[in-house]
Amino acid sequence: MLIDFFYTLRAAKLPVSVKEFLVLLQALKSGVVGPLSEETWSMEDFYHLARTVLVKDEKHYDKFDKAFAAYFHGVELLADFTREIPADWLRKMLERELTPEQKAAIQKMGWDELMETLKKRLEEQKERHEGGSKWIGTGGTSPFGHGGTNPQGIRIGGASRNRSAVKVWEQRAYRDYDDTQELGTRNIKVALRRLRKFAREGNELELDLPDTIRSTAANAGWLDIKMVPERHNNVKVLLLMDVGGTMDDHIQRVEELFSAVKAELKHLEFYYFHNCVYDYLWKNNRRRFAEKFPTWDIIRKYNKDYKLIFVGDATMSPYEILQPGGSVEYNNEEPGAEWLQRLTHAFPRYAWINPEPPGVWQYRQSIAIIQQLMGQRMFPLTLKGLEEAMRLLSK
Repeated sequence: MLIDFFYTLRAAKLPVSVKEFLVLLQALKSGVVGPLSEETWSMEDFYHLARTVLVKDEKHYDKFDKAFAAYFHGVELLADFTREIPADWLRKMLERELTPEQKAAIQKMGWDELMETLKKRLEEQKERHEGGSKWIGTGGTSPFGHGGTNPQGIRIGGASRNRSAVKVWEQRAYRDYDDTQELGTRNIKVALRRLRKFAREGNELELDLPDTIRSTAANAGWLDIKMVPERHNNVKVLLLMDVGGTMDDHIQRVEELFSAVKAELKHLEFYYFHNCVYDYLWKNNRRRFAEKFPTWDIIRKYNKDYKLIFVGDATMSPYEILQPGGSVEYNNEEPGAEWLQRLTHAFPRYAWINPEPPGVWQYRQSIAIIQQLMGQRMFPLTLKGLEEAMRLLSK
C-alpha cells in the first residue's frame, strides 16, 4: 500500500528519497506509532510520523498535506485548537434566511456593549442553543455564534457566511503562499519590471562587449578591451501580505503575484499579517504564534530605501482598524490604524495592492478607511493596477 503512497508524494514534486521512505517503513515495523494491526493505530499518528520522516523543509508541508489527503481520499487531519466555547453548542443544525425587514429590525450593539454582553452570556449559559436571539448558538439572530444572521456580532467558530462579524473567536491555521506557483500570465512579471532600477556600484568589473567591439574597430583591429562596473539590481522591497479569512478567496492570484515578485526582485523581505497590521508580524504561518516579529523591530531593521507593498483585500470590520482590542485573534493594545501610519511614515514609498474588484470597494467601509490611511495609494490586482503601483513606487 505504501509504495503507491511514496509515488504519490513524488508525483506531487516532493523531494522524498528512497532512503527516507525505508526509514518510514522501519519506524512502522518498530512500532513507533503502534503495529499496523492494532486498532489503536490512527491515521493522525501515521500522518505526523510520515511528515516528520519524509519532509525535511517546512516549505513543503502544504504540498505534503495535499498529497496525503489525495492518496487517502479525504482523510481529515485533526488539530487540537482549544476553545472555551463547547463544540456541541455550535453544532450547525439550520440556516435561517430572514427577509430584509426582519434583518433591519435586529438590534445592533456598540463595541463595548457587545463585549460586555458576551462576557455575561458565557457566565450565564449552561447548554447549547440554536435559532434564538440571545444565547451563544447557531442559526439564530443572536450576536454570538455562527450560521445565523446579525448585522454586527461576534462569530464563534464556523465558516464565514454573511461577513458581518466584528470579531471572530477562533484560532485558525493559515498556510504560507506558495512562491513556486506557476504564473498564469507573464504580464505580472512585466508589470513588476517597471519597479526595477539598476545602479552601478561596487568594484567588480565585467566586460563591456559593445564598447570593446567599437573601440577595437576604431583602433585598426587592435584589441581594446573595455570594462564597466558590474550592474546590480538595487531595488529593495518590503512585502506585507494579508493571509487567511476572506483572503482565502484570492489565494491563487496572490500566489501568482508572490511568485513573480520573488522571481523579479533580488532584495525582497516579506512578512504576513491577518486583516490589519498590529504590533507583530510573522514569516511562517504554521509558527505564527511561536515566532513573532515585533513590528517596531521591522521598522527599525529596514531603512527608508525599502519600498513598502501591502497585499490584502482590506475587508474587515472597521473596529479591526480603529479600535484597540479590535483584532480577531487577540486584544491588541493599539489600533491597526496607528501601526499603518507608523509603517507608511517609516517607508515613504508605499502602495497597497487589493485583489478585490474595484467595483465593490465603495461598498466596504473598511476599504474606504484603508484607502484614506494609505493616502489613496490603493491599486487593484490587475495589470493596469500593478503598472500604476510600480510607476508610483519608482518615482
